[in-house]
Amino acid sequence: MNNNKKNTYTIALALIFSLFFIWAISSNLLPTMIRQLMKTCELNTFEASFTETAYWLAYFIFPIPIAMFMKKYSYKAGIIFGLCLAAMGGLLFFPASIIREYWAYLGIFFIIATGMCFLETAANPYVTVLGDPKTAPRRLNLAQSFNGLGAFIAAMFLSKLVLSGQEYSRETIPADYTGGWEGYIQFETDAMKLPYLILAGVLIVIAVVFVFSHLPKIKEGDHEEGQKNDDKLIDFKVLKRSHLRWGVIAQFFYNGGQTAINSLFLVYCCTYAGMAEGTATTFFGLYMLAFLLGRWVGTMLMVKFKPQNMLVVYALTNIALCAVIMIFGGMAGLYAMLGVSFFMSIMYPTQFSLALEGLGKNTKSGSAFLVMAIVGNACLPQLTAYIMHHNEQIYQIAYIIPLICFVFCAYYGWKGYKVVD
Repeated sequence: MNNNKKNTYTIALALIFSLFFIWAISSNLLPTMIRQLMKTCELNTFEASFTETAYWLAYFIFPIPIAMFMKKYSYKAGIIFGLCLAAMGGLLFFPASIIREYWAYLGIFFIIATGMCFLETAANPYVTVLGDPKTAPRRLNLAQSFNGLGAFIAAMFLSKLVLSGQEYSRETIPADYTGGWEGYIQFETDAMKLPYLILAGVLIVIAVVFVFSHLPKIKEGDHEEGQKNDDKLIDFKVLKRSHLRWGVIAQFFYNGGQTAINSLFLVYCCTYAGMAEGTATTFFGLYMLAFLLGRWVGTMLMVKFKPQNMLVVYALTNIALCAVIMIFGGMAGLYAMLGVSFFMSIMYPTQFSLALEGLGKNTKSGSAFLVMAIVGNACLPQLTAYIMHHNEQIYQIAYIIPLICFVFCAYYGWKGYKVVD
């Protein structure tokens, strides 16, 4: 590879890495919003969990249309459109704070997620093909480490902009609280706007940078992206490849298991471990820091160890840690979750890159199906929240759902990843 091409790839990767950072902030604000919406819209744990459904449902509906769009035009066009759409969603927090209805927030999260889905459908395969195919899993894990950094910032810092530490009911609100109950609800509602308005501004700036930047066109099979050819815009036959099919299944369960733990983390801390919101957000920051460290450590270890072997070891470790949460609950379970976060870190990018191996001109189609597997986030966390809500005395039994999810990840690293057809 000549120096000019290498420099072009480096600049392109740097721009793409910024997208991993941005969508991590968006998705990892959801646990904070779940906690906040329980206050502002007076919801229980199960009802609030549908915030995740609204967000991740977009990832099931739109990857195929997005893949078709990018195959016809380009990765760059898809990225710019996605940035603008997500920014529009963030700005809608202005009217939502006036309406103050749960359905309005669900609609906004759906719009933001659709924009982020454009970014994710483009960025993951772009990183895998922008360089040596042999180092694709390591390159994608490096990119995903920026995802971990965004998750840490959302959990440790932006969550504190939203959660005030005040938790009143209509019966317990102080008599001298300014504006009474309505004043309290409006104060908590307004707190949700700031991080999304900041996010919208950042998205617009990044979109402008992409407009004036050069991204190298990449070849998939015999054609360059954006070129017209006789291939189908989306090829369902790619699912006949068993390693992709198992990859989609593994991604469904991994995403659902991860989001079940993430989305209920603050609820677990405040409702079941008895923590104040300020302390809980600090623990949430540590939880995401463990995830970030896991990404960095995992990326370095992949220099020596095969990605599929690491996937097996990490998944088996998380099965054991979920068993600890189920048995002990409380603070012991909370510390076990920190360990789960560390060992979850490499799973998504590793499974993604292994599943795309050898797909050639069907890489965009394969990527679309893998991103669609994120629909696990729209149902498995709700099942976990339902079990937790209806078993208050043994709430920790709900973590059997993530445990089962990691079993599928372990299988994929053991046998499912093999390219046999």
